[in-house]
Amino acid sequence: MDNTRKILRRKRLKRERLLIHILREQRKHFIRISTIKLYKPKITFMEGVAILVGTQIGAGVLGLPYAASRVGFFLAATILFGITLLMLFTALIVLKYSAEMGGMQMSNLAQKIFGKFGGWVMYVSIFIMSFGALLAYVAGMGNVFSSLFGVNETSSALLFWLFASTIIYLGLEASGKTELILSFFMLFLFTAVIFMLLPTAKVENGLYTNFGGVLSMMGVAIFSLGCHTVIPDVYNGLGDYDKAKKVVILSFIIPAIIYAVFMASFLFSFGRETPQIATQALQSIYGRVGNIIGNIIPMVAITTSYIGVALAQQSNTKYFFNIKKIYAWLITVVPPIIIYLLGIKNFASILAFAGDTGDMVAFIILPIAILVANKWKKCRSQHLA
Repeated sequence: MDNTRKILRRKRLKRERLLIHILREQRKHFIRISTIKLYKPKITFMEGVAILVGTQIGAGVLGLPYAASRVGFFLAATILFGITLLMLFTALIVLKYSAEMGGMQMSNLAQKIFGKFGGWVMYVSIFIMSFGALLAYVAGMGNVFSSLFGVNETSSALLFWLFASTIIYLGLEASGKTELILSFFMLFLFTAVIFMLLPTAKVENGLYTNFGGVLSMMGVAIFSLGCHTVIPDVYNGLGDYDKAKKVVILSFIIPAIIYAVFMASFLFSFGRETPQIATQALQSIYGRVGNIIGNIIPMVAITTSYIGVALAQQSNTKYFFNIKKIYAWLITVVPPIIIYLLGIKNFASILAFAGDTGDMVAFIILPIAILVANKWKKCRSQHLA
């Protein structure tokens, strides 16, 4: 009897250790780029749309008008809607395979299909994306403080970095609900800015074409439309593939239209003179009031975006390498400020770099690779059968 109990106890302990190991492995390889996440098991259709749109709306939108001013309206609009269709296509790939595998997260999908290599590709692409975003946010905030208060740009950027990075380390994290509210508040502000610019808009200001800025425009557009890592969360919350598919489609159409109008309003008002942080141009029309509004908007957008991206990346690094929080924090926040102090301070160009590298790999190349790999496996299995 005692032997039987001992055997049963050993088996129970073995099962518990196995379960703990599985949970740790899942946690270790769980990679995301947004702190927005579900707080209840089931969500409605509109809540799903709100989550995905809220994930896309951020400081990156502020760089779109400047990127568009480098190429002209028609080319910018073509690139924006072309990137939207491409990103929507890859988002639907993520949804399809996540649904087929029980709502599996994107990072786990990559690792399941490509092994450890897939996990590393995902982590490195997210790291590059996060690094570029944090560097752009530091540069942008230095510019904002300098414009708003007339202080030294580098010193302002350094002070912002110290403040925001301390928040990251202390873990004073806003909830996903708060981040969603802020995202939609920003959406309201962007819409208000569009109406502020309508009286000064002249279509001829944007009617030129310059192919030299195509890569920059592509990068910023990719950066501004990424929400793929949150799609499995939305699918799990909805519990229905067809409904989730409609949510994903609508969640790309809405931002694309808003981005296009926001971009066009600046381009038609300022043309080639559109600044890197677009809203700062309001000063030339509305004076001191325009200066305050034009800098308050990026101040809120950049601060919330910095905290969200840094928190997500710190978590990714901590669990991917299974290291202490202090080391994950250092890996996350120190490289961007070093590069900034070395002289890389162009807000829009850094966003374009992040979009053309990390975002492109994570949100375009990797999903297409998953699609191709799965189709190849199916064809191979059918051939062998």
